Amino acid sequence: MKKSENCTGVSTVTLQRPPVNSLNLELLQEFTATLDELGKSKSCGMILTSASPTVFSAGLDILEMYRPKSDRIRLFWSKLQEMWLKLYGSAYPTVAAINGHSPAGGCLLALSCDYRVMVGPKYTIGLNETQLGIIAPRFQDTMLNTIPRRQAEFALTTGRMFSTEEALNVGLIDEVATDKADAITKAESFLNKFAKIPASARHQTKLQFRKEALDNLKNNIDSDLQIFVGFLETPRIQKSLELYLESLKKKI
Repeated sequence: MKKSENCTGVSTVTLQRPPVNSLNLELLQEFTATLDELGKSKSCGMILTSASPTVFSAGLDILEMYRPKSDRIRLFWSKLQEMWLKLYGSAYPTVAAINGHSPAGGCLLALSCDYRVMVGPKYTIGLNETQLGIIAPRFQDTMLNTIPRRQAEFALTTGRMFSTEEALNVGLIDEVATDKADAITKAESFLNKFAKIPASARHQTKLQFRKEALDNLKNNIDSDLQIFVGFLETPRIQKSLELYLESLKKKI
């Protein structure tokens, strides 16, 4: 994880856990700490991007979920919950500069930002957890609040991955960029729109749209954890994860 800041007070946070920025406990802890730092510094905005030339984030680290240790998996999911609450409800504006493939948890990171610029045309994005037999109970709200409900239901149940053009057409992303530099420039342009808007008014308006989703997790945070852990520990899900890991090894 790398954080830099330009002269306007906008921070660029770069995911850099090779090879594909998979989200393990340590990366979630580091990113959550970074979000805390930005909140305390009263940042003018954050741009989230990736050091990888082809992957924004491959999502949750499968090794965290395959044959999990009870204490660690609970801490892992709790940290994911905490990260999402802070990112989705952040007081400062956020932009995802998506410069590579963004499946599952990578898509969740992007959807949790206020604006999304994606490099095209060869990359894909989507919440495709159902392809592994996994669901993310509360986090589906990020997609439901972004694209039409029927489109979200179909995408979530089929585990659909959208091309850059498809994502733009359905409203999953807001702009298309030619490369990472162009994505960063467009992200900065979006953040500049808030230069003369009082931060409190912007944040409170944002929360009016996101409060229901945020409260949904806050009020059910323990049950969400229990549902996930119980679901993950079933033999069927563990077998599905095992087969997926085996398929990854064959690609190496």
